[in-house]
Amino acid sequence: MAASIAKKNFWFSCQWQCHILYLYVVVLLLVYIPVPLQGQEAEEASCKSDKDESCGCAATSRDKATYSKPVEGEGGAETPKFDKDAARTAKSSATTRTNQMVFVRGGEFTMGTDAVKFPQDGEGPARRVRVDSFHADVYEVSNAEFDIFVREAGYVTEAEKFGDSFVLENLISEKVKSEITQAVAGAPWWLPVKGADWRHPEGLDSDIINRMDHPVVHVSWNDAVAYCTWAGKRLPTEAEWEYASRGGLENRLYPWGNNPMPKGEHRMNIWQGKFPEVNTEEDGYVSTAPVTSYKPNKFGLYNTAGNVWEWVSDWLSVRHTQELQVNPKGPASSATNDKVKKGGSYMCHEDYCYRYRNAARSQNTPDSSASNLGFRCFADKLPQGVEEVKL
Repeated sequence: MAASIAKKNFWFSCQWQCHILYLYVVVLLLVYIPVPLQGQEAEEASCKSDKDESCGCAATSRDKATYSKPVEGEGGAETPKFDKDAARTAKSSATTRTNQMVFVRGGEFTMGTDAVKFPQDGEGPARRVRVDSFHADVYEVSNAEFDIFVREAGYVTEAEKFGDSFVLENLISEKVKSEITQAVAGAPWWLPVKGADWRHPEGLDSDIINRMDHPVVHVSWNDAVAYCTWAGKRLPTEAEWEYASRGGLENRLYPWGNNPMPKGEHRMNIWQGKFPEVNTEEDGYVSTAPVTSYKPNKFGLYNTAGNVWEWVSDWLSVRHTQELQVNPKGPASSATNDKVKKGGSYMCHEDYCYRYRNAARSQNTPDSSASNLGFRCFADKLPQGVEEVKL
């Protein structure tokens, strides 16, 4: 009898131990196995997952940027103080207009890519899209053109209203850097600089006297819309922008083809060297280049690859249908409150933010600005008084 009772107690004890072990395994699975996100959470996670091989441009969104401890090390070369009288002279002498537009006949093309480099950006899949004809700015909007707008409309940019904007550490002076106490977490080369705006690209001790033909920077999406509206134009949709950038070529990496340097010739302003420590300036520029630099694509557009990021009208979505789309305008809103930007910038490098490809894209909130962010305008019809370039 005693042996029988002992046997029952043994099995009873084993059953309880098994139940406890089972519960322990279940808890471990719940804690450590990631559950797929759905809807808005999934989209937000995909947009935030780009921590590798990035210049951190998307981290400069004004209402999302998080900061780390003060940066250490040396800044860039000293820059001259802003001279108002010299600036007026520069403005009055900048008589060459760069607000010309070119007619782009509509058509059907392959948007995006199946050779995706950054899945979290929503580069893919490759899909067929048809767009109507439009007019496109030949050049990125320059400082000279933006200055005309500001003086005529009395416009104040959002960077000026906020009192700061994001600047690449390498470009700012030691004096400015000494007053900065924080950097963007995960992208410490981005510094929030007080007084940085379109007139003072690297802070209050910098100016645009000798850069009137360079693209305007530190402009938010809202600023770009205001300029385009004043000019009788509009921001392009992402589909229009990519169609124009591709210049009639199908499934090519860049506006001119797949070779980044055809015949050894630089065709865009990007980062050479090791990012972010050294830019060897092999393309001729350490930051922005004049909007007339390099050769245009077959549609007559300059600098759709590199130089500065360009805002487009679309809200961000990383999900795309593979069905034929006609004149797509993007989603009605964004789960992350981001607008799309295209083209990459002088900070992009093949090994560290390979986003100067036609299909590449990134994003920022509409009130964001930075020292590598600009725009160009499109229009359904040629605005009155604007010169049309004939190809």
